[in-house]
Formats: sequence, structure tokens, C-alpha cells
Amino acid sequence: MSFNQSVIEEFRANGGKVGGPFEGGDLLLLTTTGAKSGTERTTPLAYVRDGDLLLIVASAAGAPRHPAWYHNLLAHPLVRVEIGTEVFTASAVPAEGARRDQLFEHAVRAAPGYADYQARTTRVLPVVVLERSEAEAGQAAG
Repeated sequence: MSFNQSVIEEFRANGGKVGGPFEGGDLLLLTTTGAKSGTERTTPLAYVRDGDLLLIVASAAGAPRHPAWYHNLLAHPLVRVEIGTEVFTASAVPAEGARRDQLFEHAVRAAPGYADYQARTTRVLPVVVLERSEAEAGQAAG
């Protein structure tokens, strides 16, 4: 079993709580549709809240290339998000320009490790806003 798969199983078995390197952190499961394969893939990711916004950073720990999940959501922006025991559909919207910079600064304040990841690579780390689908947002509010 892969490391990610063991984290996913622990997350789902414990209502979103996991140990190891993610213990005590804000973790979600992001399910994307493969850009080429069309296969659903689930990835555990750290996230940052900015008011009502959920932000994920395509850091890949400062690797020279964007992570596979980022390429997948560019091709298929409708994703499934699991936080704790809640599961919902969202649109994954990469932030652009000044908004991206502002959201990245917010992410760094919440999780300073992102600044280290950015320093390790020449690429600009994408910041993705997960926007809950309208139908589900209405159900959640009602």
C-alpha cells in the first residue's frame, strides 16, 4: 500500500484525523479525474482557510514540476473534497495574478513551509481555490 493510500484509509476511518507527519494539521482529501486516464485519483493535501475559502497550494514540496493532481484539475475542474466527515463537490479555480499573490501570502502566514517550498523552485506555486458547488452550498445553508 502506498503512503498516500494509508493516509487516505486512516483519514476515512477516523473522521478526518490522521497521525504521522499530518497530525494536528488541516488535511483534506482531493479527488480529481485524471487528465489523460479519466480515472479518479484521491490525494491527501494540506489546506488553508481564508474566511469561507478553502485554499490548496500545488507545492509538490518545491519540486520543479507541478503535482499530477494540479494537471488533473486543470483538465477537469470539478473535484470531490473530503474534510473530516464532510464530502462535497467543488470547482477548483486556480488564482491568477495579484489575487494569487495575496492568497499565497495568506497561506504562508498560516503554514510557513510554503515559503520554503517556493524558495526551492523557479516555478510559481499555484494557489487553487476550492469553490463549493452551488447546489451543495444551498443545501449546506438550508
